[in-house]
Amino acid sequence: MEHKQKIAIQGNQGSFHHVVAKKCFKDDFTLVVCETFDDTVKAVLKGDADQAIMAIENSIAGSIIPNYALIDRNDLQIVGEYSLSIHHQLMALSGQKIEDIKEVHSHPMALLQCKDFFHQNPHIRLVEAEDTADEARRISEDQLQGLGAIASQEAADLYGMEILAASIQTIKNNVTRFVIIQSKGQLIAEKQINKAALKFILDHQRGSLAAVLNVMSDCQLNLTKIQSLPVIQTPGKYAFFVDVTFDDFTHYEKARKLIAIMASEFKILGEYAQHQR
Repeated sequence: MEHKQKIAIQGNQGSFHHVVAKKCFKDDFTLVVCETFDDTVKAVLKGDADQAIMAIENSIAGSIIPNYALIDRNDLQIVGEYSLSIHHQLMALSGQKIEDIKEVHSHPMALLQCKDFFHQNPHIRLVEAEDTADEARRISEDQLQGLGAIASQEAADLYGMEILAASIQTIKNNVTRFVIIQSKGQLIAEKQINKAALKFILDHQRGSLAAVLNVMSDCQLNLTKIQSLPVIQTPGKYAFFVDVTFDDFTHYEKARKLIAIMASEFKILGEYAQHQR
């Protein structure tokens, strides 16, 4: 019997992480449910999961910085990505109206992204929770009247919830980028690679970052993301996390070698195929 990949996610069945797992692996995987991103990473490191899916940035809220740190600190490897359009659905037990809902429970990020809708419905109290889909499951299983959840359409279908208001996110073009991570194993074939995630630390000298950016430009790399994090051991010094795309791997390879020379510390977090939406 062929081994199904074990894929770890933060959140329950019906969560957006679960949606991405189904998009990337179809039905050919076994889901490993974890409460936190730290638990997700531990599942990969311990071998309880072959790979994990982790949200890394949102088009509204920006980078999820702790997840960058988790990938870096645990020497995990990014082997793929998926950008998902996020549609937040307000759901509750069937037979209710929005006027009947006293509280809505969901992840803080989901509540934040729907704040305009709730400004228009001030009678609803917002309650932060660990996971979007898990709140839908809890309301369904415990038959909690007067409570609503914000979660995916998949969660509503899975737990038999009724959609009271669809796509209530304030900004309709709301996209979250997820990365697929693993601790070791087969690398992506070079001919398929057109994106890379890099980390480097530069000496605190004038123009050092500009020099690295010039190298990227000269080597025809497209900088799609740059994020700085302080180096805890050295106040005033920063680590830079960058994503670059390219058409020619040899150009990227040249830039990679030059940046490694210029940086006081250099690390490849992943080389993979860019997801085309």
